[in-house]
Amino acid sequence: MRVVVAGGAGFLGSHLIDALLARGDEIVCLDNYVTGRPANIAHLVGNPAFTLMEGDVVASCDVDGPVDAVMNLASPASPKDYFSLPIETLDVGSIGTRNLLELALRNDAKFFMASTSEVYGDPLVHPQPETYWGHVNSIGERSMYDEAKRFSEALTMAYHRSKDVDVKIVRIFNTYGPRMQADDGRVVTNFIVQALRGEPLTIYGDGNQTRSFCYVADEISGFLALLDSDQTGPINIGNPGEFTMLELAEIIIELTGSPGVLIHESLPRDDPKQRQPDITLAKQHLGWEPAIQLREGLEKTIPYFAELLARG
Repeated sequence: MRVVVAGGAGFLGSHLIDALLARGDEIVCLDNYVTGRPANIAHLVGNPAFTLMEGDVVASCDVDGPVDAVMNLASPASPKDYFSLPIETLDVGSIGTRNLLELALRNDAKFFMASTSEVYGDPLVHPQPETYWGHVNSIGERSMYDEAKRFSEALTMAYHRSKDVDVKIVRIFNTYGPRMQADDGRVVTNFIVQALRGEPLTIYGDGNQTRSFCYVADEISGFLALLDSDQTGPINIGNPGEFTMLELAEIIIELTGSPGVLIHESLPRDDPKQRQPDITLAKQHLGWEPAIQLREGLEKTIPYFAELLARG
């Protein structure tokens, strides 16, 4: 296939492009480098199956030649980024998503929407199945990201129902791995960087809130399984292993040899207390489930950050 990947220079986008190229697809990577990094795709420059287009999907999405699939990963995804870019986050979830849907419509192409577990908000149902409508504060401090993704899901389904676009919606749960930014504000990154620097690890609240962490290789294999399926979704792609922040900190302290000092700060408002995917649909319809558990994934991730910090 010839696949357009919007946000292809980002953490997930760049890993997705690697996987698509490895199976023989041709890639057009769209990115404006607001949160993506040239270093993530530098190894692809010169590959005849890879084309880089620098641009903003909010402005336009014109791609020459045929397109078989459009994969929308264009959005700030870390708290640091969407807190500093609230309007841009809402724009890319609405205008950008529509422009990419129009690109898919013009080419009779598949449309893949990368949504998020944040659409469940601070959930009152645990674990979270796709049938759960969520518990989101639409005017909360983090609503720019939650509502951008909820709107993009609604827009995607509107194009599916009214214009017969073949769509796929994935809900992503706390993915981690190499190519994350060292200062992106996500808990895995924060803990690893603090531990490698010998600094205290910052725990928000009492540390008993939970998350489910999926290693990037597993996440991408789930993406491809959904892309190649006849499923519309939304489908949860995440690792159902659930860990408290204290448990995550303990593992990272052990793997890095950190002094193990913890400091506590106030829990941010609207921060979810629990997060765990129900992956029944992914197992039944995609034949997918994660293979890499948290300790193994962290062992693969920590050396990347150690090298990143060593380079300054």
